[in-house]
Amino acid sequence: MFDPGKFSFIEGLVKPETFRHVAQVIITHDHPDHLDVDILKQIVNLSGAQVLSTQEVADKLHPLAIPVRVIEEGTFQLGTFSLQAISVQHEPVLDDHLPRMFAFVINDQVINPADSFSPSLLNYKGIELLVLPVMAPFLTELMVADFAKQIQPKQILPVHDGYAKSFFLKQRYETYGPYFEKLGIQFHYLTEPGQAIIL
Repeated sequence: MFDPGKFSFIEGLVKPETFRHVAQVIITHDHPDHLDVDILKQIVNLSGAQVLSTQEVADKLHPLAIPVRVIEEGTFQLGTFSLQAISVQHEPVLDDHLPRMFAFVINDQVINPADSFSPSLLNYKGIELLVLPVMAPFLTELMVADFAKQIQPKQILPVHDGYAKSFFLKQRYETYGPYFEKLGIQFHYLTEPGQAIIL
């Protein structure tokens, strides 16, 4: 599991109990939309999951007695998953401090860039699936489209849009979907909690 942040749980459509069987939780960086401490604690208490993240997150969670395996750049194994952690810079926001952050390549098939459109991620051009932030304070639709065109994935899984009203989310997907499909990229329209794709 990646980044259980506050927007995912705020309406009660998704609950910590949903994740009672997860084995690992990876926090890409210390921002509240990627790390809700109370929710994480509930998930860990229910599942016994191992938490992996940056030293910054480990220091934050230490007083709550949530142990964290600190990630360093490089490749490591979690069960059947091979993960490559890539240190990337968070896109600019109205904050004096940008936290340390990792993007991840999973089984050489999926790239999760977290909140970064770093040029270093272009090394994974042509990957099977790009987990693509499509809405954020630091994004425009032109930035989203340009990054995806440079990566040229075969498929896109849109994320970072859970705070949008359903009618607006539908409009966004109806804009992005046909655009990417004209480029030969499959765009997945996942709008409801519990929907999934299988690679």
